[in-house]
Amino acid sequence: MTGAEAGMGIPSLSLYPLPGVPEVSPGADLAGLLIEALANAGLSLEEGDVVCVAQKIVSKAEWRVVDLSTVTPSPRALELAPRVDKDPRLVELILAESRRVVAFRTGVIVVEHKSGVILANAGIDHSNVGGGDAAEQVLLLPEDANASARRLRDALRDRTGIAAGVIITDSVGRPWRLGTTGIALGAAGIPALRDLRGRTDLHGRPLRVSESADADSLAAAGCLLMGEADEGVPLVLIRGYPYRDEAQTAAALLRDEGDDLFRHGIATEHSGQTIKD
Repeated sequence: MTGAEAGMGIPSLSLYPLPGVPEVSPGADLAGLLIEALANAGLSLEEGDVVCVAQKIVSKAEWRVVDLSTVTPSPRALELAPRVDKDPRLVELILAESRRVVAFRTGVIVVEHKSGVILANAGIDHSNVGGGDAAEQVLLLPEDANASARRLRDALRDRTGIAAGVIITDSVGRPWRLGTTGIALGAAGIPALRDLRGRTDLHGRPLRVSESADADSLAAAGCLLMGEADEGVPLVLIRGYPYRDEAQTAAALLRDEGDDLFRHGIATEHSGQTIKD
C-alpha cells in the first residue's frame, strides 16, 4: 500500500503465523495454547483482531478422532465402497457424518455434511492425525464449528479482555476449479457475509447481487500461511480487518439448496439421497 493510499483510509491487513504449537490432544485448552503461541511470537490480542484456527486442532481437542477398527460398515457402505475404491469403514463414517450424498466417483464421495457444508468425504481426514496406529486413525469435522468458534472466542475474552473474531478454517475443493482453498467452517464475532446490495459502484450504479464472503476470504488468507502439509502452523492472527462485532456465523455463507445450480446439475445414482438412520 502506498502512502497516498494510506492517507485515503484504504485498509491494509497484517497476518502473523503462530508456529510452535505442540501436538494437540483430546481435551486440550485451545485458548491457552493460542495465548501462549501469541506470547512466543511477541504478540498479544488487540481489539479488532481475528484469529484463524485450523479445523484439525479443534477436532482433536474435541475428541473427534475415530479408530477405524471400531467401525462396523452398514450394508449401504459395503455396497458403495468398491464403487469409490474406499475402505467400507471409512465410507460408513462418511455416510454417518452426512445428510445426503450429492455425487460420487472413484476416490471421492461428495456429500452434504450435517453442518450443511458441501464437501468431499464429509471432511474426514487421515493426515496429521497421529496417535496409536496412524493408518487406522481418522479425524472428523467438529460437530458444530460455529459453536466451537464461539466457545473459543468467549474463553479468549474471559482471559484477555479482548473480544477477538474467531474463524475455524478448513481447505476444500471447488466446482470447476483445481486446487484447494481455505473456507470458514465456523465463525464468531465477525460478519461472515456482508450484504453490499443497495450500495453503489464507482459510477453510481446500485449493486443488485453483490455479497462479500468475508469469513471465507479471511480463512483463505490464513490458510496460505498455515500450509497444507508439514508446516505445523495451525494458528494465524489477522490484524487490520475493519469490522463490527456481530453474532453472524459461517452458516450465513451456505447457499439454499433451491438456489444451488451445482447440486441441480449433478446426476448420479446416489445424488440427492438423504442419509437414513
